[in-house]
Amino acid sequence: MTQKMGSEMKRRNFVLGATALAWLSACANKFPVYRGPKVTLVSVNKSNRKMHLYSGKRLLKVYDFELGFAPTGHKTIEGDGKTPEGEYFIDRKNPNSSFYLSVGISYPNANDIARARAMGKSPGGDIFIHGTPKKFSNKQDWTWGCIAVTDREMREIYSMLTIGTKIVIQP
Repeated sequence: MTQKMGSEMKRRNFVLGATALAWLSACANKFPVYRGPKVTLVSVNKSNRKMHLYSGKRLLKVYDFELGFAPTGHKTIEGDGKTPEGEYFIDRKNPNSSFYLSVGISYPNANDIARARAMGKSPGGDIFIHGTPKKFSNKQDWTWGCIAVTDREMREIYSMLTIGTKIVIQP
């Protein structure tokens, strides 16, 4: 191997290594590791726009948020702009969300489905806690029924919540 080829290989390996390191750093920023106590309950109070994360009876964090475009009342049908009320659980995590990161809420449950069917309608679905795109950062209650926090807060929430965590959404 010539000296020129050897230095080209070193340069290529350096560039590949630097690229891999930059990619890993970006992932670490989007997916921080949470090392605190397990979150056992997410309590959402729609009227005062506060979300509390608890470990047992210990309050860990409080977040402000935005809701759907028609925030008062329980979600009953698809497209009503309301956020569901009641007991649910975190049922999925989406690292590729259109809204930065998101965690799914198990709406609709059997009661929600029955209520909507009785009206001849769909209950809807895909209710999440998610981040906020820049175009919505200065708007109030802009979602279709989701709970929106800042991207920075969503990064933290995403790392803290696990699938199966109970969420109680109150009026």
